[in-house]
Amino acid sequence: MRAGVDIGGTFTDLALSEGGRLRIHKLLSNPQQPETSMLAGLAAITPGGLAALQQVAHGSTVATNAILERKGARTALIATAGFRDLLFIGRQDRPVLYEIHPRIPPPLIPRERCYEVEERLDFRGEVLTPLDLAGLDTLLDRIARDEVDAIAVCLLFSYVNAAHEKTIKRRILERGIVKEDWQVVLSSAVLPEFREYERASTVALEAYVRPVMSRYIGKLEEALPAETTLRIMKSDGGVMRARRIREGAIHTALSGPAAGVMGAFHLARLAGYGKIITLDMGGTSTDVALVAGEPQPRPESSIDGLPLRVRMLDIETIGAGGGSIARVDAGGALRVGPESAGANPGPAVYGLGGEQATLSDANAILGRLDSERFLGGKMALDLAAGERALEKLARAAGLTTIEAAQGVVDIAAVNIDRAIRHVSIARGYDPRDFTLVAFGGAGPLHACAAADRLEIPRVLAPPTPGVLCALGLLLADVAVEYSRSVMRRADESAIAALEDIRRELLDLARAELGREGIQADEMRFIVSLDMRYEGQAYELNIPFGDAAAEAFHAEHERSYGHAMRWRNVEIINIRAQGLGSVDKPGLESVATEPHAAEVIGEKRSPIGGAIKMYERDALKAGAIFEGEALVFQMDSTTYVPSGWRGQVDGFMNLALERV
Repeated sequence: MRAGVDIGGTFTDLALSEGGRLRIHKLLSNPQQPETSMLAGLAAITPGGLAALQQVAHGSTVATNAILERKGARTALIATAGFRDLLFIGRQDRPVLYEIHPRIPPPLIPRERCYEVEERLDFRGEVLTPLDLAGLDTLLDRIARDEVDAIAVCLLFSYVNAAHEKTIKRRILERGIVKEDWQVVLSSAVLPEFREYERASTVALEAYVRPVMSRYIGKLEEALPAETTLRIMKSDGGVMRARRIREGAIHTALSGPAAGVMGAFHLARLAGYGKIITLDMGGTSTDVALVAGEPQPRPESSIDGLPLRVRMLDIETIGAGGGSIARVDAGGALRVGPESAGANPGPAVYGLGGEQATLSDANAILGRLDSERFLGGKMALDLAAGERALEKLARAAGLTTIEAAQGVVDIAAVNIDRAIRHVSIARGYDPRDFTLVAFGGAGPLHACAAADRLEIPRVLAPPTPGVLCALGLLLADVAVEYSRSVMRRADESAIAALEDIRRELLDLARAELGREGIQADEMRFIVSLDMRYEGQAYELNIPFGDAAAEAFHAEHERSYGHAMRWRNVEIINIRAQGLGSVDKPGLESVATEPHAAEVIGEKRSPIGGAIKMYERDALKAGAIFEGEALVFQMDSTTYVPSGWRGQVDGFMNLALERV
């Protein structure tokens, strides 16, 4: 048996593969102790108890929350003399161009715990100033008095020559400043690439979250049977064994949303849709991503304004979920999110003490959530409490209750529209060429409205949309990646000159997959180059090969609308990714025969007309119906507006298209 577990801000989702058959489960999260919800869910879903589990794949928000809430480890930074303030100076970018007083998030490591040591390398890695060991010992005395949990080391040009960083780590361990090897984090190991500020920020983030993640994973490993393999989802869409967290904790920063993208990609590809936009709407946030063929990680992102240069799927996250709180601002305008009611107290209709109006309350008042069928009938909704919350909001906005509820839903649609535009139109893609895959507990409720705004022709709701992130964890392959900065012109001899580095990185990836238990015939490798025009500040990732320069010109033209073929092209980094296939649940197509879907009832819509109701489990392959309609299932509800038709395909996906 293999289980996938995704812990969200409101619900914890589980999927169990038992001999190829799927079982799903959903329960409220415990934000203070997230592991308790995971273990309770595993015990409930697994026949024979935890001892029967061979493998658990887990998507976690622990690292992200530690950063956002500033609850990470007490960390120190050691930098080259003169670069102590690297984290504070940054790039001097203005996040919002016309904001006179921009909000710049403070670094995770305060200045009093940033230290500098005398040493200096040049850009070739040659020693200009030897490492001052006596000065280092004095510095370490001060760090010892600080009683830190982790130490980040980021020296100038250490990505070319890591000797000084390794000497510092060795000296820290000899002195016993920290207890464990993994508590000393070297930039040359975390990110052996140029750009000093981004490298310093990334190594600081890694050191800040590594102890937190190590403690969290330790609790899970103690609770799970020793024979159970625990793997963690990474931000690039692959999984890794839990023991590797102590080498790459920051790679888990967006692990939950990445699992959803991978699950949507696998299911859509099976159903014949190669170009998709994913809409993952949960209780706290909405995550949107675009996949045009294969999921493509981007080399750099940020968390709370802090640069993070690790490979991550290109996911746009907004504060719009079922628990997003609606309010009237100082100017009298209706707003939704980003604040969320979370799992406790949650939306007012949950009956757990929530009093503020949320998106879920608005959907309930509009008749799109059903008290008798919510969470498969296991959780009754307090519609009266939801109506009281909406009435209070309506009075503040000068609207009727129904108008306020419809306004909340419409504003959420605008927020989703903006996020989809950011990953599609802003990246050079036409959303009309894609299928919108809707999942998460609230995704299928809002997908058709989002598709209407952007003229997306089709919405696909997977068989278990509310737990697709958990299913994605069962479908994700093991992934490892190694990179090296090379900084050379892309001339005729460039590819041949990089062959030795390519083989070295592939050997590292192959060895790491072997340690993950992957057999040689289950491995595949992707080598790519980060390239740019000379003088540009950012790169595009291009497949490794003799035609890389021309491929770069073509990708630049697709991304930005023009190419400068007369300009010299530079190769900045070479990357080698290794993927190891894992056993996946059996997802097979069944024969379809078009027929009318069986209606289980009708209800009056508060805004007029009748809403037909369907049970998802009762819809067979080929079932067809037209909106306005609601489709109920344990993990989600799908809303089909008037003018849309739904049909179940051979993989039991619900495909929605305009009539």
